[in-house]
Amino acid sequence: MKNKSSKLLAATMGLGLLVLAAAQVKAQTQNCAPRDVVLEKLAEDFSETRRAIGLGAENVVVEIFAATSGSWSIIVTFPNGATCLVASGEAFEMIVEPLPAKGDKV
Repeated sequence: MKNKSSKLLAATMGLGLLVLAAAQVKAQTQNCAPRDVVLEKLAEDFSETRRAIGLGAENVVVEIFAATSGSWSIIVTFPNGATCLVASGEAFEMIVEPLPAKGDKV
């Protein structure tokens, strides 16, 4: 009986994880669009302009957009051209800090 309960629990947990993963994929695809559509939305609706850019794993372009109002967005563009919003918020500040001297604790 104990073995049967363990298998049922494992199966239920596995099913739950699959449902959560499917929900995450659906949420991510709802935040994606062609690059020009995303850039137009950031510019027109939020007055955000690009403040930083970098290249991530698998040649994904990561960009930070922000407005003088403090709103900000982080987008990623995949090699296939899809662009997705991965985070957004308020109170953006550009900070330039010097690197600590060698041996100093961070």
